[in-house]
Amino acid sequence: MAGGGFPAAEGGRVDDYGSGVTVSVVVTCLMAASCGLIFGYDIGVSGGVTQMESFLSKFFPEVVSGTKNARRDAYCKYDDQLLTAFTSSLFIAATLSSLVASSVTRTVGRQAVMLIGGVLFLAGSACNAGAINIAMLIVGRMLVGFGVGFTAQAAPLYLAETSPARWRGAFTTAYNIFLVLGTLSATVTNYFTNRIPGWGWRVSLGLAAVPAAIVVLSALFVPDTPSSMVLRGKPDRAPASLQRIRGPGADVEAEFKDIVRAVEEARRNDEGAYERLRSKGYRHYLVMVVAIPAFFDLTGVIVIAVFAPVLFRTVGFSSQRAIFGSVILSLVNLTSTSLSSIVMDRSGRRFLFFTGGAAMMVCQLAMSWMLAGHLGKHNAVVTMPRNYALGVLVLMCLYTFSYGLSWGPLKWVVPSEIYPLEIRSAGQAMTVSIALCLSFAQTQVFTTLLCGMKYAIFLFYAGWVLVMTAFIAAFLPETKGVPLEAMQSVWARHWYWRRFARDAKQEVQVNCL
Repeated sequence: MAGGGFPAAEGGRVDDYGSGVTVSVVVTCLMAASCGLIFGYDIGVSGGVTQMESFLSKFFPEVVSGTKNARRDAYCKYDDQLLTAFTSSLFIAATLSSLVASSVTRTVGRQAVMLIGGVLFLAGSACNAGAINIAMLIVGRMLVGFGVGFTAQAAPLYLAETSPARWRGAFTTAYNIFLVLGTLSATVTNYFTNRIPGWGWRVSLGLAAVPAAIVVLSALFVPDTPSSMVLRGKPDRAPASLQRIRGPGADVEAEFKDIVRAVEEARRNDEGAYERLRSKGYRHYLVMVVAIPAFFDLTGVIVIAVFAPVLFRTVGFSSQRAIFGSVILSLVNLTSTSLSSIVMDRSGRRFLFFTGGAAMMVCQLAMSWMLAGHLGKHNAVVTMPRNYALGVLVLMCLYTFSYGLSWGPLKWVVPSEIYPLEIRSAGQAMTVSIALCLSFAQTQVFTTLLCGMKYAIFLFYAGWVLVMTAFIAAFLPETKGVPLEAMQSVWARHWYWRRFARDAKQEVQVNCL
């Protein structure tokens, strides 16, 4: 059996269309994956800016006075709801826009939505750089959030639909690699702008226009996906798009026929995608739509990514060293994410989930123990001894490496590939929206939770990592190397989800193998 022995959508043919890695598919996917730059830049820049004294002095002077109060609980230095609203407002805006992006994507295509997202992010970065009051900051963050929501919904779908099945994990991981590159560039920018008195934060926020411009230019030069073109009633243009992606010498006839069959299957049931998700035959997809983003955010990784400088300040680092610690974390994340793109399509999704989850739990338990023993369980200790503070940095690096190798890229890869075409946009939109909504809640309450739970906050997150890993072990089938048009066969073989698998014809094909 060619291509790993998975059935195509119809006719019993088993292959992955012979699609290989060509220059055209690499260039196209890299240009689409660059959408991750804007999300990553914003994650990296906000945490650093919110602990810059020049930024706090202008907009949040009460926080500055609190951090300088030596008698204040170390865990509560940055507990200010308006300050966290600066960070969290992006996520609530991104939640709303990602839901809208689902219907827009089906109407105008993946490529157009990525372009819209880049333009909105560009406008938001300009607004933030020129902010003169908190209201202007929040408006800018909302515009940036709208841009993130559009691109986070469309780009992973684009990558899943254009990449060869055998290497889909690696190509879809490219989005996360660009996200980490964006985070790294933001933390490096913060490291230098933190030295500029008075207005360094404006440079950090304004330079978000650079990744936004890259996304806009990239979106202008990539074609829409063949699946999207056929779905939008433009089948005459789809073969040329597929030929451009696969390369001039590729035989795309078989793959195009399966794309058309998948679209026809999606149109046979003309009820809405969201209504379809609630039906019994789609129960497994609905569970994954909710479970994957929910468990992901409850691991605490988003708050570690956003508030790493704040955490480093909490354990006693200076402002400049706290930002430098974030630069180190970003470099570790980039290394592990790049490694993940190499091993994901060889080791499989489930193996990375298991190993990453186990390592993340160990690191979180160790951080909790270290904070409890050397920063204090209450408010008796203001800063940690230097050696133990460095130990926290090492543990966060190990945590970040484990996350970047596994759950970081898998968060984007798995949802983009498991949904059938008729609910793909809706499923991806709901996955992204739930993740962003929970990110909003997490970033809004994290400093309060840190102040209230203290060292035990990492025990809380470790417990959720354990639950998520157990859920993956029981309910997520392996999807490595499976063509998108044949993904239903994976669910039909699963010990539990096969009772909900809707397409009996696919089950017959699987049983005949």
